[in-house]
Amino acid sequence: MATFLLVHGAWHGGWAWQRVAPLLESAGHRVDVLDLPGHGDNPAPVSEMTLDANARLVADRVEAAGEPVVLVGHSMGGISITQAAELVPERIATLVYVCAFLPGDGQSLAQLADGDPATLVLPNLVVDEAAGTCVVKHDALQAAFFGECSDEDAAWAISQVVPESLAVVGTPVRITEERAGSVPRVYIECEHDRAIGIARQRQMWADRPCAQVFTLDADHSPFLSRPVELAEHLLGLAPASQSAG
Repeated sequence: MATFLLVHGAWHGGWAWQRVAPLLESAGHRVDVLDLPGHGDNPAPVSEMTLDANARLVADRVEAAGEPVVLVGHSMGGISITQAAELVPERIATLVYVCAFLPGDGQSLAQLADGDPATLVLPNLVVDEAAGTCVVKHDALQAAFFGECSDEDAAWAISQVVPESLAVVGTPVRITEERAGSVPRVYIECEHDRAIGIARQRQMWADRPCAQVFTLDADHSPFLSRPVELAEHLLGLAPASQSAG
């Protein structure tokens, strides 16, 4: 039995994993799904929506698992799990990036996203400097994030998105190769992603080589549009010593 810790991306919440988590659990594994500060059922003021707070929450949940975890991050979650890996590298079996930002030391989400010609997020981003948040225009959300989901699923997801913190988007990770860099990395790329274009995904995992790269014929939300395929890839990453018996 393995433990999976699932970390959502920007504007989302733990709700994003509601179709994937049961598939992992039904295979005999433990699953922990968290809400980052200010998302889902974790209320927090914008002042507490920081990269440090995200990383500390993730690291705390990793430590609480009691065994090395498969730590999975979607989109912005890739930033959070990377910074968390600097804090507790010995407690993480594998870092899994699901069409996620994969930073090196000193890189922020904003830097990694900049200049991506395929993204629909940046052209539709609305920034509220006074509030310290940003949102994606409502009429662009489905195409950007849920392009291959049913209209019903897209509407359900869109109803739950929340403003994202500019501090999280703009803060660079601070990691070392001895700690975060020592944890094995796996990337699951999504070919029809309109939030992080496939070319940008491939550039990131080429810059930060991964032990394995898997490809899904999916949009930016494979947890809704391709949950079975995504779960199958994750199940294949369960440490052999912790395989379900």
